[in-house]
Parts: sequence; C-alpha cells; structure tokens
Amino acid sequence: MLTKEAREELEHQHYKIVGSHSAVKTCGWTKNMIRGQGGCYKLKFYGIMSNQCMQMTTSISCANRCVFCWRGYKAPVSKDWAWDIDNPEDILAGSLKAQQKLLVGFKGSEKASKKLYKDSETVKHVALSLTGEPITYPRMNELLKLFNQQGISTFLVTNAQYPEAIRDLAPVTQLYLSLDAPNKELLKSIDKPLFADYWERLLSSLDYAAEKTERTCVRLTMIKGLNDHSPEQYAELIKRGDFDFIEVKSYMHVGESRQHLDKKNMPMHEEVVTFCNILVKYLEDYEIVSEHIPSRVVMFAKKKFYVQGKWMTWIDFPRWNELVQNKKEIRVEEYWKATPVIGISGKGTLDYHSEDLRKKQVNAQNYSAAENIEEIDLDKDEKEENEQEKMNENADECYEEIGIEEIEIKES
Repeated sequence: MLTKEAREELEHQHYKIVGSHSAVKTCGWTKNMIRGQGGCYKLKFYGIMSNQCMQMTTSISCANRCVFCWRGYKAPVSKDWAWDIDNPEDILAGSLKAQQKLLVGFKGSEKASKKLYKDSETVKHVALSLTGEPITYPRMNELLKLFNQQGISTFLVTNAQYPEAIRDLAPVTQLYLSLDAPNKELLKSIDKPLFADYWERLLSSLDYAAEKTERTCVRLTMIKGLNDHSPEQYAELIKRGDFDFIEVKSYMHVGESRQHLDKKNMPMHEEVVTFCNILVKYLEDYEIVSEHIPSRVVMFAKKKFYVQGKWMTWIDFPRWNELVQNKKEIRVEEYWKATPVIGISGKGTLDYHSEDLRKKQVNAQNYSAAENIEEIDLDKDEKEENEQEKMNENADECYEEIGIEEIEIKES
C-alpha cells in the first residue's frame, strides 16, 4: 500500500507503520493525560481515559482527498482494496507494541505521573480513525473480535463511502460517520471523492447507520466560509442517519490542509457554538449536552439519553465488554452511564488560551483526580453535593485535569 516515499513521510511525522497497511500514532491528548495535563473530548463526552487510548488505522489508503485533511500528497488513494491483506492477529500485536514504543519515553520522565504511565501500558480503547479509511480492511470484523476479547473498546470512523461495509460491520462501541457538507455539490468540492456515485453512497451509509442498535455518532467538521451554513440541510441528513450523538467540530489548520485552506477558515470555539445553537432548532429530538473548548467541539445527544434528570452519554465499559461477548444485538440503553459534567460555558478559544487559564501547574492533586476520574458518579449524597459546590467555586482548577474550563453542572 505504501511507497518508500510515503512510508518515509509518515515515519517523519512520527507514525509507526504496522505491517503493510496499518499505522499507529500517539495522540497529543494521550501524552497530556500521562503528564496530568488533561484528557481529550472523548473523556469528557464518553468517559474514555486518554492515557489508555490507542489511535490507529487499518488502511492508510482513502477514497477521498478532503481539502481539510492533514494527509500528505504521497498518501495512497484508491476505491478498492488492491494490496496484500495482513492478518488481524499481527495487526493487533504490532499496534500494541508500537503504542508502547511511542510512549516509553514517559517511563523515566519527571513530568509524567508514574501511575498514569503505568496504566497507559494497558490499552483499553482504540480509535480507528487516524488516517485513511480503516473500514475498508477486508478482515475488519475479525480484528474487532480480537479487540473485544482483550477488553478494548472501539470507536471507528468512516467517510461514508462504503455503505455495504457499514451494513456488514460487527458491533463497535461507537460508530462515527463523517458528514462534511450539507449537499451534493459542496460535498464534491470538499471531499474530492473518487467515486462518481459519492452522494448515493453517503445516503446509503446514513440508511445503514440508522439500522445500527449500538451507539452511532455523526461528525461535522466546520470550515469557516465554506461549509458552515445550511443547517436545515445538515439536519435532514442527520435525521436520516438517526444518530445517537452529533459532534460539530472546528477544522484545524494543520498538515497538508494548509495547502488548500487559510488559517481564517478555522472557526473559533464560540463560532462553532453559534452554529450549533442554530442547528439544534432543526433537530427536535436532540439537545446540546457538552463542549470541549480546546478541541473546539460541541456534542449533541438524543433526548432519550436524558434519564431521570441525568444525561447518560458516558459508556459503562465493563458492561459493554460483557454484552459484546455474549449478545448478537446490543442496544445503547444497556451500556450507557451518567455523564459527570455537562453544559456550555459561554467561554471561547481566546478565553482558553488566555494566561490566567494556562498559569496553573500540574500537582499531585491533579494526578489523583485524573487517575480516579472513572469513579465519578452523579448519585451523590449530601456530602458529595457540598464537595461539588466547592468544585464549582474553583472550576478552573478542579476541571484542569480533564482539559476543560468552568462549565454548568445541570441539576437534577
């Protein structure tokens, strides 16, 4: 799949190539978490521990050349699989080994939490979203089974150009579809698809996503001045996919995308929030639940996830592991979990980067909070409620470990 030049380019960008068509790269939030400096949006929205998350792909090739993608021009593009097929056992073993190599530098680092680094040696989650189109790997379902057997939860992202692969996909903890434009004409100019029937493929992918009984999410990448409009058209497509969650995220001006877009095309977080406040008016079955300012992303959830005064967007991972091993059909209600912190803060990108939000240093209390974040529970007794009030009074410090600022705690 990779030419010598493409492999060298990826390795220069700190990718670890696994076999002939897979790759692993450490996410910056994984490193931040080990340093005790905060976790990514998947921690705040869904409860995934960033220090135990592996970011990888099973196919570096893709059927699109999206203008906002960071992939280099040497990265392969193809509509069909035309290469050797590595064994899923080799991909799993090689990926876990690559993840350990990428993080081993933290072992003796004074800036790292010893416990958080030790925990990182046990991968508990895989994000199949690094680059390319992972769903095209012909033995994906076998690999998913191996992840399940090891108690590793899975988030898989697809560009919605392979509807039959979505239809036939084995259960994943959460399936993502990218929706990069509100209409056919704009999708062609943004994604630059190889398939002539790209729009029909997208629509079929939405239909198959709607049939899934596990968790599904649609991702909108907002490019300022290009696709940040027509919320009513986005809403119709989202409804067709009947997704559990919506993530609206800012385009980031990095990598090869800088050859196609300007920095001014990158919305600030508050601009993403403004668009979301308009979009939600066309989505009667959804509410805005949370945000992650550093990532410039807002999360919506279906109203069915609001149960007895609590949002249930987090994942009960032990329950998921049990279900995926023993049931053919899994429903979202069987493995949801209360969301500890929710709401929109009213703050934005400039607030996040201001000096008063950056001046605090990592300390032992931050490490402890990060290490025990999975134990957060909304079923508080009176003592815990008093402690929560104290946390709210010092929100910048109390939430620093998960990389967020002062936010609203929704009362039951």
